[in-house]
Amino acid sequence: MEGATPQAQDVYDLKGLKCPLPVLRARKRLAGMGAGERLWLETTDPLAVIDIPAFCSEAGHRLIETAATDGGHRFLVERGAI
Repeated sequence: MEGATPQAQDVYDLKGLKCPLPVLRARKRLAGMGAGERLWLETTDPLAVIDIPAFCSEAGHRLIETAATDGGHRFLVERGAI
């Protein structure tokens, strides 16, 4: 639902990290979560707009939402069943 406030999710601050660290840390954090749980990723790496969606697609996670922020991006990722 666009514009709706999602249920409380964790926010993982990956600001200041450069490729490939945002994806590597996101992978590790998501591995410790249960299927269907959601996590906000906050990044400042300009390549994250390419890397995070590609990572989600390859790893079987669902990219729910993306948004530009002051100096970066936010990604809402739902952990896949893998």
